Amino acid sequence: MSTEQQKVAIVTGASQGLGAGIVEAYRKLGYAVVAVSRTIAPSADPGILTVQGDVADRATAERAVTAAVERFGRVDSLVNNAGIFVAKPFTDYTLDDYAAVTGVNLDGFFHITQLAVARMLTQGGGHVVSITTSLVDNPDARVPSVLASLSKGGLQAATRSLATEYATRGIRVNAVSPGTIKTPMHPEETHEALAALHPVRRMGETSDIVDAVVYLENAPFVTGEILHVDGGMSAGH
Repeated sequence: MSTEQQKVAIVTGASQGLGAGIVEAYRKLGYAVVAVSRTIAPSADPGILTVQGDVADRATAERAVTAAVERFGRVDSLVNNAGIFVAKPFTDYTLDDYAAVTGVNLDGFFHITQLAVARMLTQGGGHVVSITTSLVDNPDARVPSVLASLSKGGLQAATRSLATEYATRGIRVNAVSPGTIKTPMHPEETHEALAALHPVRRMGETSDIVDAVVYLENAPFVTGEILHVDGGMSAGH
């Protein structure tokens, strides 16, 4: 397959956990991948181009999209996986917490999605997937996290809005809304308490979320969907 035909995905927050799993999944689908993270080492795989930078910074988004086009010729999919989660009582949040969470979760989404969609329009189509959180639809007093709801809730609303705006132009826009997933973000000693937050009484695995992203990638009739992969959290308690 020549590079002209090979599809290309950009994945943010790509150095570990969910992001690394998503990069691997797109490679298995035959995509070239531009993997973006603040701390990411160059890859030995010629089909993976790594871009170091903070997604909150417009310049990082510009470098990632430019690199995708220069190295691989196109941008077909964008996975907005980079995210910060700070759980604190509302009145305990600092201005630094607010700036950090909104910087990555909202500014990061805005900058790279705007540039990627502009590129997709020139190609006649594409797909954007964002990773949100089931706490948006199902807040839990045991996990006070207004900044997650404020930012990721904005992403879910924007997902539906963009899906509608671009529905006739070949660009699909979806989100995956996870429960709590076993990633390096959650220390081992917290796992038992986190498992208890889910009706199924276990945490999710990285593969659960990766599989959901792959499903959406291969679902041409699905757009504007917030796919809950959360062990029943969004169904009730």
